[in-house]
Amino acid sequence: MSNVDKLKVRQTAYKKKAFKELTIVRDIIFWIDVVAQGQNENAIFVRPFNSKEALPQKLTSKKYNIKNNFHGYGGKSYKCINFKNNFYLIWIDQITKALWFQIFQEVESNDRCQNKYLDSVQEPRQLSKSIDGNFDSSFVISQQNFLYGICEINNRDYLFSLNLKKTKQDIFLIKKFNNFAGELCSNTSASLLSWVEWDTPYMPWEKNDLYFAHLDLDGEIKKIKKFSNKLINATKNVSFFQPYWISETLLVCSEDSSGWWNLLFLDVSEIENIFIKKRVKRNLIEYGIPQWVSGITLFSGTIQNLFCVAKKENNLIVEQYKDLLLVKEFSTPFTSISDFSVSRNKVLLRGYGSDFLGIIVELDFAEKVLSNFSEQIHIDYIKDCSKPEIFWFKGFDDQPTHSFLYKPIAENFRNPPLLVRAHSGPTSFYDGSYNSEVQFWTSKGFLVAEVNYGGSSGFGKAYRERLNYKWGIVDSFDCKALALELIKSNIVDSEKVVISGNSAGGLTAFNCLLNGSIFKAAICKYPVIDLKDMYKNTHRFEKDYLNSLVGNYAKNYDDYINRSPINHVSKIKKPILLFHGKKDTVISYKQTLKIQEILIQNNEYSEVIFFENEGHGFKQIETKEEVMKKSEDFLKNALSI
Repeated sequence: MSNVDKLKVRQTAYKKKAFKELTIVRDIIFWIDVVAQGQNENAIFVRPFNSKEALPQKLTSKKYNIKNNFHGYGGKSYKCINFKNNFYLIWIDQITKALWFQIFQEVESNDRCQNKYLDSVQEPRQLSKSIDGNFDSSFVISQQNFLYGICEINNRDYLFSLNLKKTKQDIFLIKKFNNFAGELCSNTSASLLSWVEWDTPYMPWEKNDLYFAHLDLDGEIKKIKKFSNKLINATKNVSFFQPYWISETLLVCSEDSSGWWNLLFLDVSEIENIFIKKRVKRNLIEYGIPQWVSGITLFSGTIQNLFCVAKKENNLIVEQYKDLLLVKEFSTPFTSISDFSVSRNKVLLRGYGSDFLGIIVELDFAEKVLSNFSEQIHIDYIKDCSKPEIFWFKGFDDQPTHSFLYKPIAENFRNPPLLVRAHSGPTSFYDGSYNSEVQFWTSKGFLVAEVNYGGSSGFGKAYRERLNYKWGIVDSFDCKALALELIKSNIVDSEKVVISGNSAGGLTAFNCLLNGSIFKAAICKYPVIDLKDMYKNTHRFEKDYLNSLVGNYAKNYDDYINRSPINHVSKIKKPILLFHGKKDTVISYKQTLKIQEILIQNNEYSEVIFFENEGHGFKQIETKEEVMKKSEDFLKNALSI
């Protein structure tokens, strides 16, 4: 691999600062970053808004591993609440398996030292005893100095409380949920709580319920009410996304009863009489995404100044609402947005693009009238970059199916080889964001296609439900249909077509080789190859995932066997390159170990490579570089390049 190729890999792998879990509270930006490379330790840092050159202040001084493991996939691991004119900071520490708490006050701007923006008014305190379970970070603080939250113990979720004036206390369990719960939130006075619940056999994006609870003056729950409305969820399965309070009595969320996650404003002046204040019904626009992790934020602000992120057809937009009225829609140059938060007129987000890496954006809407985001931010565009082109084709059942095509930068072939990429998830999606692996292959003369096969998110509920009971069928059909369309159009070389997939995308790739002759080889990382094993050994959150993807295990046992590549490996006569980390806790490397010998015996050029210190998703730069080098050598042999 040349130095230029290594640079392409390192462009997305190396970051001086991670700036994880960004959020803004008042005029201060909070985030998590590593303390020392290679150590299991991190800390919470702050700096003033719109002061990117300011030296950061480290708030958490002891040794912590601040991380959220809630429901297996985690999410945001801390929360800062503006309470009684102070900053109440609560975080989850995996070293002590407990919650920690500290209070800060803002330092006056004229009294600030070189990098001190907050003063501690209470030293860090271990709020809870260690628990054999997981905390979520959707914390609420009541006027009575009680902290409310949701925890996971012995495969069940609980609503709990802690006294902020005590130390190392047992968590007080208030409510035992039927199964899963999340997204705890409260109104401005913390007299009303809200959360979502879901139960077997559904995932939260398939069906969940929105609940409200009233707290009395002693901080005890007096009433709990499930929201039900004949226009929304009384007669159909509906998913609510990010219920978020914008005033004392008004809550905004999105719900997908129309087939798209659209905005819903609820008036909760009376918990017994919750009614719809405003409903926004718009096709081809999504104000929500599957809730794999907790703490995803697409709405932030107050009723006077609310901002929402949405996917509108193939673009990301930001909307501004005042008193529930849409006053401005901003186009953005972004393919993906994360870490979205608002404080008064200040907007913070991290934006990603097809030809630039993630950038932190800070905009003050009080200072100027903004027409769009592009004019207000500086973007370092990447030169010699292949940009994605949207390509629709006929997929399973002749349904319109979305993909991105990346044309080769280097003209090394009369007709370029084709690399088809199947995303993981499989409820995920490709958004066209810059990817160093894609750019690596286009620089070698490949045309790269990213397939948003039936089941992908971002194209409405019906599109996502195409995969129901058909995982391993619809996804692989769509990948083959796209490849065939490009071959028929004489865009690519029909003798040099390969497929790659990670995790769930690995199952798609394997099934593409098993059925049909279009693909000549496959490259997979930590693939799903045994659905039976996945059903029996996956963690609690994913336990019901296969109910919709394959079907009930007892009733559809044959499908679990027939669609598992591990049972058909001996039939594969095409070369496969497999990578797997031995620290993978999602899909055991031992599954790949089971098929290693058969693959290598049956298929010339096949190879299986294990990494001792990698898990489900490779982190180390050296690993990523080795993967690309091995992949290049593999395809040179497999395709006779």
